[in-house]
Amino acid sequence: MLALRLTRGAHPAVQLRRLLVAAASAGTGFLLLSALGYAMSHPDSPAAATLRLAWCAPPLAATIHLAVAVARTDPGTRPRPGLAAAGLGPGRLMLVSATTTALSCLLGSMLALLVFLHLRGDLRGMPFDGDASQFLAADTPLPLPAALTLLALTPALASATVALLLRPKLAAPAATKAKARPYGRFGVSGRSAGRETFGAYGRFGARLRDAVRGGATTPDTASAERAAGAAPAPVGRPPGAAQAGQNGGAPQASAIDPAPAPAEEDGSRQAPDDLTHFPVPRKPPAGLPWGITILTAGLAVETYAGRVTADDTLALPTALPTGPTAVLVGWVLAAVGLALAAPGLTHLCGRVLQAVRPGPLRLLAGRGLMAEATRIGRPLGVVCAVAAAVHAMAPRPDSAATAAIGPLSALGATVVAGATVTTLFMAALEARQARADTTAALLRLGAPTAMLRGAAALRAGVLLAVFGPLTLIVAELAALPLAAR
Repeated sequence: MLALRLTRGAHPAVQLRRLLVAAASAGTGFLLLSALGYAMSHPDSPAAATLRLAWCAPPLAATIHLAVAVARTDPGTRPRPGLAAAGLGPGRLMLVSATTTALSCLLGSMLALLVFLHLRGDLRGMPFDGDASQFLAADTPLPLPAALTLLALTPALASATVALLLRPKLAAPAATKAKARPYGRFGVSGRSAGRETFGAYGRFGARLRDAVRGGATTPDTASAERAAGAAPAPVGRPPGAAQAGQNGGAPQASAIDPAPAPAEEDGSRQAPDDLTHFPVPRKPPAGLPWGITILTAGLAVETYAGRVTADDTLALPTALPTGPTAVLVGWVLAAVGLALAAPGLTHLCGRVLQAVRPGPLRLLAGRGLMAEATRIGRPLGVVCAVAAAVHAMAPRPDSAATAAIGPLSALGATVVAGATVTTLFMAALEARQARADTTAALLRLGAPTAMLRGAAALRAGVLLAVFGPLTLIVAELAALPLAAR
């Protein structure tokens, strides 16, 4: 009941995102049912029916991508301390997210079935009744198991993907366990906590810094105290109690614990590694070299396929140019390479933006791009790949194709383009939610709001200036093999 209330009582903006998922699922489901109708009306051409079914894969992938992005930004299924006590831990919230995604996609699939039956003429009493009866094989009974199987693809795959990506992950150990050794240093039995370089014990203050960070009386702390000339504190007494007994006065803060005790108890002291402001990754995303390699290979395959005359041609959707199968393979490789290289390019843009003595504005924008390279780069790369593919597959004025784009091709392009662009906006919203604490801290420190807005505008402008020309170049190179056909 509590999970149902969390889903039903969400913000209207969250409900609008779920309706967008339902709309994308409806478009994908109608395309799948249309492929079924073509197979029913053309039983003598199974290859063409299979090809139409294969062209439903891009809308299906775009719908699943959008469903995952909406599930990530859903505030109702975010883990909170109070929900765990009520029985909604991370695992249960993951199930709630998967169930919500399945319900949204199922709503769209049912809407697609109703529209499909109405256009076939099976449901009467509404406008456009039976307008596509010839195309959707109205004279043939609809195989209900096949239709339900096709409609169940989107909810099943979307909910399974959401459950897989949002599953609770085990917390990583604080320190990596070293390999067990039968003997410790100088023959003392035990296990070493970590490898140390030669002369670590000989450097004065090496154990002192570790003791300050750790705050506990360990053998390393005791050796640091002996190195500092202080007697080790007895068990159960604060570190300053030993000096208090020697001086005969109040306890003083020793070199091991320079901060007072209440500051440690309330958690006000934080180690430098615990600060969450500007969480810049230590290394850039690893997909840039592979992305550039795959992108170059895809463009090379397209160029080679355009020069070599091939008999095997692949029929694209209505009014789109036809060409060798290798051209489509090159398009797929170029799109995958562009999507893989986008996070690395985003990280590189942030690094270049804050180079050569940056000011506060450039520093905020550059650090933001570096921190959000993976979150923003992946959907941005997918949008660039879709834009390049649409530009390359669009019919040319001087080409042989003169027919207009059919309704199914327009529906598929709308679903893919709309889902990918909406996913990019969802990723930007997720990045905004992730840096909410940093933004609040900057505002408490006195940073003007205009500077934060300027940093966001600068990030968007840099990404547009880099990925816009890159998309146009890839699209023009991808369209060259089909220009002369």
